[in-house]
Amino acid sequence: MPSSKKVVTLSGKRKTAIARATVRAGRGRFRINKVPLEIYEPEAARLKIMEVLLQADDDLLKKIDIDTKVSGGGFMGQAEAVRMAIARGLVRWSKSKHLQSVFTEYDRTMLAGDPRRKESKKFGGPGARAKRQKSYR
Repeated sequence: MPSSKKVVTLSGKRKTAIARATVRAGRGRFRINKVPLEIYEPEAARLKIMEVLLQADDDLLKKIDIDTKVSGGGFMGQAEAVRMAIARGLVRWSKSKHLQSVFTEYDRTMLAGDPRRKESKKFGGPGARAKRQKSYR
């Protein structure tokens, strides 16, 4: 009979990017789309994701592996979706109210989603608000 191992799967969303993180017992490896976090490009996105890891306990991070799959959106939206998925996974894995308060104090969007979305385009112009200009007046 196989032993049941603890695995936590959570998701994070930002704009149109969706990230799914799987947290399991391991040796402190973090991968995004099968790429190790240490060599994930672009650097701005990597630093945004690492904010979560800098806020968390080192003891906790050395005991787990996190595999994240992300799709949709741009590179920064993906980075924020991954950041949210990892933060939620760490809180759920550790069941720590202290860790949850640390994340919320640092940046609330680590745990709570941002409801803003792109406004739809309307007729009479190139975008949501911009309208064709008139040359008389």
